[in-house]
Amino acid sequence: MKKVVFLLTIAFSTLTFAQEAEQKMGPPSGNASLGDFYGAQVSAAIEKSAVSPALLQKKLKKSKKVANVAIKGKVTDVCDKKGCWLTVETENNDKFLVKMKDYAFFVPTALKGKNVVLEGSAEKKIISVDEQKHYAEDAKKPQSEIDAITKPQEEIRFVASGIKVVN
Repeated sequence: MKKVVFLLTIAFSTLTFAQEAEQKMGPPSGNASLGDFYGAQVSAAIEKSAVSPALLQKKLKKSKKVANVAIKGKVTDVCDKKGCWLTVETENNDKFLVKMKDYAFFVPTALKGKNVVLEGSAEKKIISVDEQKHYAEDAKKPQSEIDAITKPQEEIRFVASGIKVVN
């Protein structure tokens, strides 16, 4: 019986320590310098084939999902908790959310304000009120802005397999 209690105590302590370590873990460090990449390497050929967010929007009007696409844009926000998502601004000041494929990599908050090429897939999705509020809370938006979210919204979602910092 003492062995069982001892093993349970060890297991509980290990689990608690792991959860505390995960909660303290933030986005990766780094300056997001020109040429840095996150996730899969974005080749020069892919970088040259990158389309504008406006062209991506046109493609998504014809097809609900576009796979294997590269897009160039400016990062406007990065998840402060883990660096697990970012937003990119389009030419007409719209923004779209970018998640990392398979949650396999994260980006530093220093990516804010930088131009990037994203490689991955995009689709139009209806985003629930709860999900919109979750991302607004992650982005540390004011409570008044979070409370103003009252209806689902259609938006572009991009799933990046690779991200490269460019001019």
